[in-house]
Amino acid sequence: MRVSLTRDFVKKIPIPKRPIDYRDTRLKGLILRAMPSGVKSWYCEYARAKRVWLGRVDAVGYSEAFEAAQTILSESYRGIDPIEARKPKAELPKLIDFLDGDYGGWARANQRAHEKNLARLKTAFKSLLQKKLDGISGLDIERWRAKQVERGLSHETINRDISSLKACFNRAVDWEILQRNPLAKVKKVRTDDRVKVRFLSKDEELRLRNALDDREERRCRERDSANAWRAAREYELLSDLRDQHFTDHLKPLVMLSINTGARRGELFDLTWENVDLKRRTLTVSGVSAKSKRTRHIALNREAMSVITGWQEQTEGTEGLVFVNGEGQRFGWIKTSWSKLLKDAEIENFRWHDMRHHFASHLVMGGVDLNTVRELLGHSDYAMTLRYAHLAPEHKLKAVEVLDRRAV
Repeated sequence: MRVSLTRDFVKKIPIPKRPIDYRDTRLKGLILRAMPSGVKSWYCEYARAKRVWLGRVDAVGYSEAFEAAQTILSESYRGIDPIEARKPKAELPKLIDFLDGDYGGWARANQRAHEKNLARLKTAFKSLLQKKLDGISGLDIERWRAKQVERGLSHETINRDISSLKACFNRAVDWEILQRNPLAKVKKVRTDDRVKVRFLSKDEELRLRNALDDREERRCRERDSANAWRAAREYELLSDLRDQHFTDHLKPLVMLSINTGARRGELFDLTWENVDLKRRTLTVSGVSAKSKRTRHIALNREAMSVITGWQEQTEGTEGLVFVNGEGQRFGWIKTSWSKLLKDAEIENFRWHDMRHHFASHLVMGGVDLNTVRELLGHSDYAMTLRYAHLAPEHKLKAVEVLDRRAV
């Protein structure tokens, strides 16, 4: 029965012999049900045979029922199931529990640098760790950003941390722990993404190469001295380092980095199966690559000499190309690298900068940026554009077009 469900009408409804539904003429979907027991209740019918109980008439007035029904109908129109939306929700985890639990498990299975990434999130957002996921807002992040700026952190570092946290919340949305990412509207601070890249000058590269040679000679002299001591005592002699191409792993790793642009981790993961000396190529497996895409790097003469000498010395045919003293994958070679830079009197230069050195000299030598991008394995062309300024002759040729017009 369709009627105008005014307050007076509701009061005057007689007790029926069977349940009767009165449908409001003002709002389609709002229903008043009268029962033989005398109980009168409000309902909202948002789809065929789907209703939500709004309350009894003696507790909920017409205006309240009208507003509640409007909300439910609006939710239904937007694709939200009102019944599901009103079910008691499981308590959301705190950020620290999410990082140690579901997200941590996912990161360990999908991120090679998961330990570093998780540790960074816990350190950077320490003040938010005890908050529940739905209790962290965009305003919290903006307040956090302001404090980091006061501490002197760069906008690049802050942007990276925020991106990592947003990615964490995206996983929560994908797994339906959250309905939406509360940080979706938090924007990065615009920064200069064409910063000057660090590469070695001719003099610095010469000093680095000389320091490597001096290190090799020093290690040979130390072995000679040790064997002289052992011979005097009739001990078994150690292998003669002068009979080998290299005294250890450092020089071949550095020379390959300079000549291939491979990342440190990519060289640590390199296997002999991915070295093709006939075709003069080194293959970086997608498992090791940061972009998760396999790429092939051509080997120049110096790189070929290094890898050939190392294979001859180690008799390598399978497994990892470079292993530590225990025969395992290298984790880091910080001590020997730092000592090498000190001996070469080179400052403000990281291992990763050898990758910049490789790319910079390619561009300065006239290699086009797209080829450089392929060799570096950049998935985003914008990353390669940081080297564009090293080839100013291209821009000069471009503006010279105007000179031809004026003639």
